[in-house]
Amino acid sequence: MEIQVQELIDKIKKDGINTAEQEASKIKSEAEAEARRLVESAKKEADDIISRGRQDAERAEKVGIAALEQASRNLVLVFKDEIQALLNKIIGAQIDASYGEDVLKNTLPDLLKAWAAKSGNDLAVILPENDLSKLNAFFSDKLSNELKNGVELKSDRKLTKGFRISGKDGSAYYDFSAEAVAQMLSSYLNPRLAEILKNSAK
Repeated sequence: MEIQVQELIDKIKKDGINTAEQEASKIKSEAEAEARRLVESAKKEADDIISRGRQDAERAEKVGIAALEQASRNLVLVFKDEIQALLNKIIGAQIDASYGEDVLKNTLPDLLKAWAAKSGNDLAVILPENDLSKLNAFFSDKLSNELKNGVELKSDRKLTKGFRISGKDGSAYYDFSAEAVAQMLSSYLNPRLAEILKNSAK
């Protein structure tokens, strides 16, 4: 009887140990599986954070580059406008200085004689008021034949430098005023300046 009780105790112990070992093994497997899942989840989350960080950095870089390009374009445009304004001012000043009394004395008589010979004397020469009053006697002497035959000398308060030639009936009009010549030169310089700036920006 004692042997049977001992056997029963041994069996209970053995079954209990087996059950405990199985339970421990199961808990261990579950714990390892949960640990693997947590590690994989953490790794995935870390990868997602890195990926989002890269995308945000790329987006920020593209936005920064676009902003820099726009700022560069704006700077070139402002610089171009400033240079153009400066060139226009220089051209205007140089042309104003070029239309002194000597230029009018040397240019107009020969020009008007040639023009009158070609087109007839039906011409009006418009000068700045100040220049006409100073040079009236000179032109009366140099252009006496042309003035007798119909060439007219007139003044215009709005004209500051240079001269205009027109037919008396207004059929032809040639503007050699400082303003018109400066505008013509500036319009030539605008595309040339744009080309220079474009090439220098490369």
